[in-house]
Amino acid sequence: MSPLVLAATEDFSPEHEFELPAWIPLELGPIDLSVNKAVAYVWLSGLITILLGIWLMRFGLALRPSRRQTTGESIYEALQAQIAEGNLPKKSVGRWFPYVASLFLFIWVMNMVGFIPLPLSDETFNLFGLDLPTWGVYAATANLSVTLALALITFVATHVEGVRFNGLVGYLKSWIPAGAPKALLALIVPLEVISQFMRLISLSVRLYANMLAGHMLFLVMIGLIFIFGNVFLAIVSVPVATAVYIFEVGIVVSIQAFVFALLSAIYIGGAIEPEH
Repeated sequence: MSPLVLAATEDFSPEHEFELPAWIPLELGPIDLSVNKAVAYVWLSGLITILLGIWLMRFGLALRPSRRQTTGESIYEALQAQIAEGNLPKKSVGRWFPYVASLFLFIWVMNMVGFIPLPLSDETFNLFGLDLPTWGVYAATANLSVTLALALITFVATHVEGVRFNGLVGYLKSWIPAGAPKALLALIVPLEVISQFMRLISLSVRLYANMLAGHMLFLVMIGLIFIFGNVFLAIVSVPVATAVYIFEVGIVVSIQAFVFALLSAIYIGGAIEPEH
C-alpha cells in the first residue's frame, strides 16, 4: 500500500466530521456558548434565510408577477394552506403563521446548506504557504443541540399560548382526557406530563436522526475508497453516494423541514384550542 493511501486510511474517519472543537471559546459558568462549526453553519443559514425571504417577497413585486414573485407567492400560499390554516385556530393564524413559515424556511435552508461543500472546517491544507480550511459538507441539523434548541422554542411557545388562551388551570385540565375515571388520575396525569416532554424529544430527534443518517451514509460510501485503499470501489460507492445525495437533497431535506413546521403548528394549535 502506498504511503499516500496509508495516510488516507489512517486519517479518514467519517465520525470525525461531527466533532465540534471550539473555534472561539466562550463559557458562562456551566453554559458553553463557544462558537464552533455548527454555530457557523446556523449563522450562515440564518443569513441566507433572511436574504432569501427578502429576495422572494420584498423587492420587485408587480401586478404581473415574475417567475421569482410567483415562486415566493406559491411557497407562501402552500405553507399557509398546508401548515397554518389546517392546524392553527383562525384567531391565531395571523400570530403564528409567520413563525411556522419561518421555521420551515430556516430548517430547509440549513438542510440544503448541509449538502453544499463549503470551506468551513476544523482541518486545513497548505497552498503556497497559506493554511486554508478544507472544503466539506456538514449539516447543522445533524447536531442534536441545534435541533433541540429549535424544538425548545416550539415547546415553550406551545405551553405559553396554552396558558394565555385558557388560563393555567384550564390548560392543565385539558391534559386530562374527558370522562377519565378519577381512580386512574394518578396514572393518567404522569403519563400526560411525560407525553408533553416526548413531543420535545420527537421533534428534535426526528430531524437530527434523519439528517445524521443521510450524511453518515454519504460520507461512509465515499470513504470506502480511502478506507480500503482501492480506487475500483468507486465503481460502486460513487453511484450509491450520488443516489443518497440526490435522495436527501430532493426529498428528505424538504420533508423534514415540512414535518417539523407542521408538528409545531399542530402542537401550538392544540394548546390554544385543546377541545380540537
